[in-house]
Amino acid sequence: MTPTEHPAPSGPSGRPAPRARLINARLALALMSSFGALTSFYLLLSVTPMYAVSAGASSAEAGVVTGSLMLATVLAEFASTRLIRRYGYRTVFAAGALLLGGPALALLAPHSVVAIVAVSIARGAGFGLNSVVTGALVATALPPERRGEGIGLAGVVNCVPAIVALPTGVWLAQNTGYAVVIAITAASALAPLAAVPWLPGRADRRTEANPGPAQPAGLLASLRTGAQLRPSLVFAATTVPAGVIAAFLPLAAGVSASTAAAGLFAQAMASTVSRWWAGRHGDRHGHTGLLVPGLATAAAGMTMLIWVAAPAALIAGMCLFGIGFGITQNVTFTLMIDRAPVSGYGTASALWNLAYDAGYGAGPAVFGAVVGRTGYPAAFGLTGMLMLAALVPALRDRTADGHDPADPALMAGAGAAARQGCPTGASTSS
Repeated sequence: MTPTEHPAPSGPSGRPAPRARLINARLALALMSSFGALTSFYLLLSVTPMYAVSAGASSAEAGVVTGSLMLATVLAEFASTRLIRRYGYRTVFAAGALLLGGPALALLAPHSVVAIVAVSIARGAGFGLNSVVTGALVATALPPERRGEGIGLAGVVNCVPAIVALPTGVWLAQNTGYAVVIAITAASALAPLAAVPWLPGRADRRTEANPGPAQPAGLLASLRTGAQLRPSLVFAATTVPAGVIAAFLPLAAGVSASTAAAGLFAQAMASTVSRWWAGRHGDRHGHTGLLVPGLATAAAGMTMLIWVAAPAALIAGMCLFGIGFGITQNVTFTLMIDRAPVSGYGTASALWNLAYDAGYGAGPAVFGAVVGRTGYPAAFGLTGMLMLAALVPALRDRTADGHDPADPALMAGAGAAARQGCPTGASTSS
């Protein structure tokens, strides 16, 4: 047995203990709630700027619509930790669903650009709250020894709206009219409200062997903690190019629309599969060791876009980037959850989502200012090279005296606690 392999815990008879159940009612409710929110978000993401232009908005004003949506999302994520601490998961989730779905119905009335921006702000706030809450709910529903695999499964479920709902919203708007998209958008966000009575009100500290402080650390305190800051920096380093690719790959000189679409699809599929694989692998061999390979693979894929006009290189680069992006998505979120007490899952989820949205939004803004001077191949290559700066926190995380529950000593302690009847994490069955 190699040093990184973890022996399966044994039961009283000496036989390997059965693996904890992964799918349970709480996880199913969290995944369905997340799926509804993401479907609502993506259906209108590209449609709302089109809708604004139909109301007489300029291209710049249409950009403000999306910008206000993402700004409100980030601000809500900042506020989410305090709100969860005060009101609990159930209340904050319900507020997020109402803000995401209810204001969309206002678009059915005669509209102006100002009204569309106001709706986008409300929906962004709702999406930010829901993103944080559902991430924390998924974490609380997973057995610790299968947490990485469960987070990977959640990533697979959450990728479906991004792949399906985004183009479907545009198609519906063009072929059936905006009213149909708006109605489906509102229904997708509001339907998960039916699950609210069965969602946990607050984190159950009784399911935690070492519950930590009574009050979870706030976002600013977490940012001063290396164990949380390092993975969030690594993740942000991969979300920056992800935003660049989504915004600028279809615009790159020498890239046809069909090639760009194929590249984006390859990236989405590769990241979905690698995110699930990283969870399973990390549960068995440790998650921290995947940080550097994930980051390096994503950087290599991004750097390959110096040959962006060559379809084969573009597709290969997008596959590599997708593999690395999926790995870092899973590893960083798993590590941040593992290093937090159950009562701090909301904070860890908020910090991870902030890294995602801030990087995804900042990347295109900076890239757009650079690409006019350098051209697309050089700008893509430079982005890939700059990603390597995140190797510093990634390597530091491997050597720091951090907390990786996949460490053999810690796993042995957890197994001993389980054999003695001591709870080691969230409920493993419905």
